[in-house]
Amino acid sequence: MPTSSSTLLLFGATGDLAKRMLLPSLYALHEDGLIAEDLRIFGTARSEHSDEEFREIARDALHEYLPEDRKYEGKIATFLGHLQYQPLDASTLEGFDDLAAKLGDISGGLSIFLSTAPFLFEPTIRGLQSAGLAGENVRIGLEKPLGNDLASSRVINDAVAGAFDEDRIFRIDHYLGKETVQNLMALRFANAMFEPLWNANGIEHVQITISETVGLEGRHSFYDDTGALRDMVQNHMLQLLALIAMEPPADFDSTSVRDEKVKVLRSLRPVTSDEMVRGQYGSGAVQGEAVKAYTDDLGDTSETETFVALKAHIDNWRWQGVPFYLRTGKRMAERRSEIVIKFKAVPHNIFAQRGGRLNSNRLVIRLQPEEYVRLMVMAKQPGMDREGVSLREVPLDLSLTQAFAKARRRIAYERLLLDLIDGDPTLFVRRDEVEAQWKWIDAIREVWRTESMTPQLYGAGSWGPSDSFDLAANGKVKWHD
Repeated sequence: MPTSSSTLLLFGATGDLAKRMLLPSLYALHEDGLIAEDLRIFGTARSEHSDEEFREIARDALHEYLPEDRKYEGKIATFLGHLQYQPLDASTLEGFDDLAAKLGDISGGLSIFLSTAPFLFEPTIRGLQSAGLAGENVRIGLEKPLGNDLASSRVINDAVAGAFDEDRIFRIDHYLGKETVQNLMALRFANAMFEPLWNANGIEHVQITISETVGLEGRHSFYDDTGALRDMVQNHMLQLLALIAMEPPADFDSTSVRDEKVKVLRSLRPVTSDEMVRGQYGSGAVQGEAVKAYTDDLGDTSETETFVALKAHIDNWRWQGVPFYLRTGKRMAERRSEIVIKFKAVPHNIFAQRGGRLNSNRLVIRLQPEEYVRLMVMAKQPGMDREGVSLREVPLDLSLTQAFAKARRRIAYERLLLDLIDGDPTLFVRRDEVEAQWKWIDAIREVWRTESMTPQLYGAGSWGPSDSFDLAANGKVKWHD
């Protein structure tokens, strides 16, 4: 088993991700006694700050982003005592020796969380190497974006691999840290009832939806260079698809789980032009509030997509003929992340002659904003049935919030940071997974280029372009709205 690191180094420690997610997550781990009392946490960024100034930045972030019931001044004070800071311009080698001097003794192990612009990956890795911060007892966590296509991803991965072995590289997809995503594996592999049906014989289709009500949210330049396909589908949605479709792993360890996921990703069939829809939000109203079009938010013309719908197929024995519908977008009707499994209908309706109508069973796995697993089953309505049998669809609910009401609800980065410190790579993404994802995504973008597929406008506050409904309807499918 890997040993826990005694030192954690956060790049981009004064940025938005650190303030909203990383520092509150580390405080939560500290509050619950899940990190060592002597863990040293160093932050680095370009801005000049003293240790005390960085602690004040962290204190302000905790007061802004922590829930009220977790703001214990005494524990906040002891957590801030873990923090130190060293300014660094990662684009040059000059400051890395000073960073190493500030870190001091790292013989107890160093974990690095690297969140940076793609063009800074290579100079940062060179700087870490030059300062002796890439040795055998150092592991590195990489926050996306890891490139913007297969070629640039390989450049970054090659640079990191030149300094770190694969088992010391932790590529982060924060969706994998969500409790409900991990419950997807428990649902599949800890319950005997699902496995006989979890294949083309039992399932008609699968839907994955990640919808947002927000627009650009201050990410103007990044998002316009990236778009919905690369921002959401390439990582989060394909990881969810892989977890749904993977074969049962031999064990719940990093090698077994990731081996099965990459098999799925390599089996994805290239998407044709009639199996994809691009969209961009226009003006409209979201939750009763008028909002501007994407180009107005951006302040420029653009052909960047804010919506994507895809019909995907997995060419293997288990899933042959089962479509996977993927849909994601900004400025949509509601915020939702969910997976819907629609099972095939029963082979014969014995209630048909008495007026009983059947719906196929559906399994709904909601990731956010609520967390639940809901199985929709058919039941008979109470009555004497003199005029026929009346059947109705009813839910069998497992509300994770209620079932585990006494358990601490954690944000994804708490688990991922703890796993990085402890050296458990199970919930992180391996290089061959990343490259299989990019290969599939690049092929979609090539279809867009060769067939001049520009985004269709859809009204903000809607569920996307009308063609996305046709995409599903052509397969006799209705989106789960």
